[in-house]
Amino acid sequence: MKNENSLLVRCIMMLTGILFIGICVGAYRLSAFGVDAFTCMNLGISGFLHMTFGTWQLIMNGAILVVVFFTVRQCIGAGTIVNMVGVGYMADFICWLFQEVLKVEMTLPLRLGALFIGCMFAGLGVSLYMTAEMGIAPYDSVAVIIEKVTKGRIPFQYARVLSDVTVVIVGVIFCLLSGGNLWLIIGIGTICNALFNGPLIQFFKVHVAKPVMDLSRCGKSGI
Repeated sequence: MKNENSLLVRCIMMLTGILFIGICVGAYRLSAFGVDAFTCMNLGISGFLHMTFGTWQLIMNGAILVVVFFTVRQCIGAGTIVNMVGVGYMADFICWLFQEVLKVEMTLPLRLGALFIGCMFAGLGVSLYMTAEMGIAPYDSVAVIIEKVTKGRIPFQYARVLSDVTVVIVGVIFCLLSGGNLWLIIGIGTICNALFNGPLIQFFKVHVAKPVMDLSRCGKSGI
């Protein structure tokens, strides 16, 4: 029974975490204060290639997944596939819903609220589905690879900052090459995400995700 409870909690944590990440990406885009680091790169490249964001993100995740398979294969699981397929299209759906269907006017207070949601849900979402140990997104595995290659000399939170800063630079370059509006993909939200997402993931893992997992393993989750 305890094992069943633990598996159910892990599935819920994985799906909830990925839902939060999709909301995070959509919120960043709606805020117009800049998007998260990985989205920044994918929006820059997809704009350059005249391709939808969700489709390009799926292609990029597939490319990174090949590297993950040969380096940290243990990071691949059900959560990897759900994240690869779901996050980009979920963010597209949220933007379509607010902009085209509900036609919400993103006033400054709403933009600030969206920015806050993006920052918090980014760290919380990643921490939940990583702790569930049901596979993580190819890009989230990059920091794990860096930590492994450096034999722990660059811990996860700092490896995440390194990878985030790198992909932001790539996104900016492609956005400039395509003649797109740079300020729609990079801004204070991008800076906050690149610098603080790693520490926030670590914070939520310690104070939220791991305590939930420990409760489920003790059979006290109530599920």
